[in-house]
Amino acid sequence: MKFQYLGTAAAEGWPALFCSCDNCERARKAGGKNTRTRSQAVIDDTLCIDLPPDTYAHILQNGLEAYRWTGLVVTHTHMDHFHRDELTNWFTPFAHHDGFLKVYGNEGVVEAVNQVLQRRDPERKRMDVTLVQDFVPFTHGKYTITPLPADHDKNQNCHIYVIEDGQSRVLYGNDTGYFDESVWEYIRGMRFDLVSLDCTHVILENRHNHMSLSVCNEVKERLLASGCDEKTTFVVTHFSHNGNAIHDELVPMAEEYGFLVAYDGMVINL
Repeated sequence: MKFQYLGTAAAEGWPALFCSCDNCERARKAGGKNTRTRSQAVIDDTLCIDLPPDTYAHILQNGLEAYRWTGLVVTHTHMDHFHRDELTNWFTPFAHHDGFLKVYGNEGVVEAVNQVLQRRDPERKRMDVTLVQDFVPFTHGKYTITPLPADHDKNQNCHIYVIEDGQSRVLYGNDTGYFDESVWEYIRGMRFDLVSLDCTHVILENRHNHMSLSVCNEVKERLLASGCDEKTTFVVTHFSHNGNAIHDELVPMAEEYGFLVAYDGMVINL
């Protein structure tokens, strides 16, 4: 499995669009991995996770062919994870290809996609959408995908996902605080090849709605006690500029906890 981080920032990006704080200025000056776009990932260049406003830039920056995507898994409907109007561009006259895109997400995602389909594809020849449910696995091609409840927005059903292809298993943990006990019960004993965790608050302690590095380490230690081992790759991602440590500063801190620090374009081969 090829897992690629296309964007690794929280909703405002880093440096944030209209911000002149010290954290943003240091990121602008340092450049490179210190500058981040809104969070998105893609598996094997065909299964996409989330659709932020920066999707088009991600395609250009990474030389991707988005018309080859077959699936879009959405964590929740916040703007930085689901820019719904972008789906209109899947159809003619905005695009000419013969692909079919299956979208998966919560009630808000289903409603939004259905609105697009009513206008552009009422017979669902080019796109369809499926409502996901907590702890109920579904298949997409060779992948088995299981939605788990996230501690994020109480006004909607937000999800983190277990994604496996028969050889590798990934736990994708954006956007969430420390996992609910129901999640811990479900994943007990599972070994993951990659664990990707929300670290929005970076070095500022936080465990609800989002996490910080120290809380990510709590998750890591509990996973190691449950089924993961030294071969599991642990990564932190989804960083806010309010977290007080740009990429270059965070790397040595995260290494002490046994984490890699994601950056835009980062590829992990499992």
